[in-house]
Parts: sequence; structure tokens; C-alpha cells
Amino acid sequence: MLKTVKNTTFPGLLDLLAPHSCRGCGRTGSVLCERCKNYIISQQSNFCPNCKQHTKHGKCKNCQNLPPTYIGGERTGLLDDLIHHFKYNSARALAHPLAEIMHHSLPTIKGDVVIIPLPTASKHIRERALDHTYLIAKHLAKLSGANYKVQKLLTRTNSTVQVGADHATRLSQAASAYQLAQHAKINPHTTYILFDDVWTTGASMQAAIKKLSSAGAKHIIVAILAVSRLD
Repeated sequence: MLKTVKNTTFPGLLDLLAPHSCRGCGRTGSVLCERCKNYIISQQSNFCPNCKQHTKHGKCKNCQNLPPTYIGGERTGLLDDLIHHFKYNSARALAHPLAEIMHHSLPTIKGDVVIIPLPTASKHIRERALDHTYLIAKHLAKLSGANYKVQKLLTRTNSTVQVGADHATRLSQAASAYQLAQHAKINPHTTYILFDDVWTTGASMQAAIKKLSSAGAKHIIVAILAVSRLD
């Protein structure tokens, strides 16, 4: 596996100067070849990220407080490597294939749809030279259709980092982590997709769901690119 190096001065410079090679098989031509991408998609099996039970139509019978939830795959192997490389090496070319993986697991939705990327800590955006959830969300909207758009309707109220924190600490931190953006206008007839790249304990997503619901959203869907299976 390639050594992770933070790139804060020239984001994506290597993407411009060197030919891409697939992170999965090493084939030259793209950062993720069609064969490796399709392999990840072929392994998709929707399950509840909270209780880990397989679900139909994204809705878990055991976790009624969780909206319909769709995932791109388990946070392991190649998918985990792709997300890590995208976030920490500013590999912007991965935004589109990662969005394709997420897009494949989502249902077709009619009417107005707004994708809301969970806000990234400003410290992380500066360090990584990209807003990873927003970038994937933009590609996801383009793949999904003209009725989809991306809006940053949630903002962070603090810069707390949850990596390495235990479950109780994550829940406590996430409870007050988000607020509705000043420009936000919630339409009860619009479908809102809350998108995040990784679900570990679900604390951040559950806090975002509560905030959006309390603002008047009636139709919420959760989209997670990769879920850590802790069982």
C-alpha cells in the first residue's frame, strides 16, 4: 500500500503530471478501472449501518429512528483504500468513481432532491486541500439527474475531531456539532439526502438527521459510502 502523504500546497499535482494507475489492479489509464469499480459494486448488499441487519428498500425494521439508508459497501479492502487515498492524498480524480459507487446503491427518486454533504471540519479542509464529502456529492448529483442538486444546508458549530474517540464521546460531541445554515430553507415536499463518506458509530449522521428533521424536513434519506462493520 502506498504511504500516505498530506498534500496541502499543490492538491492533485501528481494527478496532473503523472498518468493514473488503478488503485486496485495497477492498470494504467485511470485511478480506478472499470473492472475494479464494477467489482466493488457487485459486492454491494444493503444492510443497516446501526444494527448490521440486511434491509430491503433501505429501511431497517429494528431501527425505526433511522430513515431509509443506503450504503456503497463495507469499509474494508479496496473501498477503504480508495477513500483513504482520496481524503489524505487529495486524489481528486477519485471523486467521480466514488460517486458512481454510491450512485449505484441509491434508488431513483422523483421530484426535487437535495443532497446535503455532512460538513467537514475546516481544519481538515485546510490540511487536505479539499472538502471531500462536498466534492463527491457534486459528482453524485450530476450522475443522478437534473432534479438533484447539492446544498450546504448544515454547518459545523465546532472543529472537534472524532477520530480515535470512543462511542460515548462521539455521541456527546456530535449532539451539538451542527446547525442549520443561515441561508437554509427547508421544503417539506423535497427529498433530502444526507451524505457522508464513512459511518463508524453513526453519531454524526444521527445528529444531522435530528437537526434536519427539527427544521421541518419530512423526507430524509441517508447515503453512506462505506460502513465499518464492527460485528
